[in-house]
Order: sequence, then structure tokens, then C-alpha cells
Amino acid sequence: MLSDSQGRLQDRRPLSIIDIGSNSIRLVVYEGLARSPTMLFNEKMLAGLGRGIVSTGKLDPEAVTRSMEEFRRFRALSDQAGAEHMYVLATAAAREAVNGPDFIHRAEDVLKTEIRVISGRQEAHYSALGVISGFHPANGIAGDLGGGSLELVDVNGEAIGDGITLPLGGLRLQDMAKNSLTQAAKIARDELARAKLLKGGQGRPFYAVGGTWRNLARLHMEMTNYPLGVMHHYEISADSATNFLKQVAKAEIEKVKGIEGVSKNRRSLLPYGAIVLQEIMAAMQPSKIIVSALGVREGFLYSLLDEAEQKADPLISASEELARLRSRSVTHAHELVDWTARTFAAFGIDETEDEARYRHAAALLADIGWRAHPEYRGKQSLNIIAHASFFGVDHPGRAFLALANAYRHDGIFNEAIAPEIKALATPRYLERARVLAAMMRVVYLLTASMPGIMPRLKWEQRGNGVLALVLPASLADLYGERPAGRLAQLARITNRRLVLAVEGGPSVSVK
Repeated sequence: MLSDSQGRLQDRRPLSIIDIGSNSIRLVVYEGLARSPTMLFNEKMLAGLGRGIVSTGKLDPEAVTRSMEEFRRFRALSDQAGAEHMYVLATAAAREAVNGPDFIHRAEDVLKTEIRVISGRQEAHYSALGVISGFHPANGIAGDLGGGSLELVDVNGEAIGDGITLPLGGLRLQDMAKNSLTQAAKIARDELARAKLLKGGQGRPFYAVGGTWRNLARLHMEMTNYPLGVMHHYEISADSATNFLKQVAKAEIEKVKGIEGVSKNRRSLLPYGAIVLQEIMAAMQPSKIIVSALGVREGFLYSLLDEAEQKADPLISASEELARLRSRSVTHAHELVDWTARTFAAFGIDETEDEARYRHAAALLADIGWRAHPEYRGKQSLNIIAHASFFGVDHPGRAFLALANAYRHDGIFNEAIAPEIKALATPRYLERARVLAAMMRVVYLLTASMPGIMPRLKWEQRGNGVLALVLPASLADLYGERPAGRLAQLARITNRRLVLAVEGGPSVSVK
């Protein structure tokens, strides 16, 4: 079913995934299979299927009944959203419970599709793929904490190393420890002693996956007054994590700042999640904790992509999609990518791999706010970019992307722009955001935001260290005071002697 909305990508076919975990069951409908998947609809229920499984060996009977009712709703919602395929994944509780096969059979009847009961090894594999898909690149130990199990796996670029599944999910650990946090710490320590791969993670990041750890990270954001409420790629230093986890593990969870933002059903498991993370840190000695919003579901989607799609840059893919949906001309956006690359080269500005990627993305995003009132284009663009569902970019990189767009609209010398976002950027990123914005402000006045002009502009070295932006004679009518004035701003911020010239005609020195 094609959407009637121009705000949707018309070449995408929706699909849905239902993830049956030990604690929660979630339906996610995606716009389509893509390198940077976008959610159309997302709903979960905290069923607690794995509660009591340690003592009974069975799925919780009340949770089973509630789940069947929710499956009917999830099937209907998936159909309503136009999902052409439904994938259902079941993890620890369903694969280990004595009544797991009966539960799966009943659920398949309700959902009218096959359910994939994935093994611990498969769960670790998909979790690793989720982390690989979300970072550029990932290099550390990924840990996915669910209600029934903990999957640990070594990831390095696209390589997946050793992995292990341990019975340390929050519900299971709570049951095994009989609600004793002291006993939970001992159990976690003993189980993690089997995870020899943690030694190989010393000095590397630990990628934290799963709802319990995301909620812990949300509390850490509140405690530190962090200015950006984006969970993916949120980083916590080892020292800060140690002190924070010690507080949560004391079970004084109701006293922690921001706890009202966590559902009451989740709160009781937070101390157990904190304990497991404490013991992982003790065994691994990571450089930092990095939160991943992507896990088994996204890893499974990533596994469905062909090799070329898997190798695509998720940040560039998502930025191009936004350009297609919101800019005046996606062709102009691509021309801006090429023109800024040529301009950086002409100015002798070097770039790291990530800086080049971020400039590429910023150029694609440069016109997404054009429909807003001119006085608010900068603010709107900054907010969209800073909070977008982007992967493959850290938070300082997000700040660079957002600020480059804000400066492009609101002026490169405007010091009042988003101090909370500027606080996330490095000094180098702040400088480059202004330089890139200054370049954009020049060229937009020569193109009227339409394609076909930028490929015809060129930079020429003139005598006495002068660099000329040259228009072909056929574009001489674009020559004027306004672009010359913008070029003067670029000259000032880069400390260069620049002129605006027409091929075979006049030139104006702007410095």
C-alpha cells in the first residue's frame, strides 16, 4: 500500500518486526528495508513472560494470556500500517521454558505467521549486527541485556568475534537472587567469569544495548544535566559510570534524579542492570560506556540487506533521505557536497575521514528548513538535525551538523546560537561549522537554491596569494554586491584574500 503523503519515501515498502522478549514484547513497523531504517509505528507491552521461570521452568501464565491479546492487536496494527512482511523473533524465555513450544504454536495461530525462536548464539549475532549497523565503525564489546539473558560479543568494524550468552537478564537475575542485590552481584560476578572475551575489551568501549541500560543512561543524563536528549551514541566515562552505578545498585532508586521518567514496571530491574554493568566494568576495564539504540531487531534488518547496502554509510543514507523529503532540490544538495569538497581543497583545509563524512551530511541537510519562516529556519533546522534519528554519528558530530545549518541561516558571527549544542562540539568542529556555513552562504546567493550553477563555478589562484571564485561569462549576471559581501565574510573567517570574478571580466576584491 503506497502512502498518499509526500512526507514518505514512495519507493519504500513497510515491514514489521515483533520482538518477543522475556520482559517486553514490542511491535515496530518500519518505513521499509533500508540502511538507516525509519520507524513508522512503535509499541511495546511489558508482559513479563520470563518472570518466575527460574523456579517454575514455565512462562508466566498471566503474561501468556495478556500476550495473546496483544498479538491480535499487533497483527491488526501491522496490517493497518500496510506492512508487506512481518518477522517475529522470540528470545530467551520462549526458547527455554517448558511451555515455550505451546506458547509459540498459539502465537503463530494468532499472528498468522512463523515465529523464529532464535538461539543464544543467533541472538548475540543479531545484537552484534545491530551495533555494527549503528556505529562508524564499532570497535569494542557489545552487551545486550534483556529480561532473560545477557549476550556479549566482540565487534571490530564489520567483524564479529567471540560471543557468549549468560543467564543474567534482569528478570532472571532477580529470580535467581531471590530479590537480594548482594546475591545478584555474586551471581553476576561468577557468571561473567566465564566470559573470557571481556579481557580482550580492556581499554575499548563497551556498547550497552537493551531497555534497562537505556533507562540507566537516561537517568545519568538527568543527573548530569546533559543538553541533548538523544540516546544513541550517548557516552559515559568509566569514572562517571562507576560512581553512578554504585548509587543505583544501592536500590535507592526512587531518590535518583529523573526516576519519574522511568515506568514503574521498569524501575525494579534497574538495580540489577546496574549490578551487571558494574561487574562487566570490573572484568573488562572499558574506556567508556556507549549506549546503542540498535540491537537485535535492527541487526536482523541489517542481515536482510545485500552486501552493497550493508556497506553504505548510515549517516549519509539518512541525510540523503531527509534531503529528498525536505529540500528544494536534492540535485542541488549533491552539487553542494561536491562544491564544498572542491572549496575545502582549494583553501587547503584538511579533513579526517569523519570530518569529510560530516561535511557531506551537512551539505545534504543544508536546505531542509526552507519551508519555515525565514527568521526560524536556523532554529528549526538545528532542532531537526540535533534530534534526528541518525546513526553513525557521535554527539559532537551531531552538534557540528546542527550548527553548520544554523550558522548558514542565522549568520556565522551570531554568538547567541544554541549554547547548549555548542557545548557538545569540539573547538575544531565549532570552527569548521562556521567555515562550512560561510561557504554555503556564498554559494546559495549564486544558485537561488537550484541546481546547475555550482558545477560551473571554479576557484583560481591569482597573484599575491589571492584566490578567486570565478563565474563563467554566461553567468555574469549573477555577479553582484550581495555575493561579494558574503565572500568577504568567508575571507574574514578563513583569513584569506578572496575575490569574486567573472571569466574574462571584472573582479571585486573582498579583502
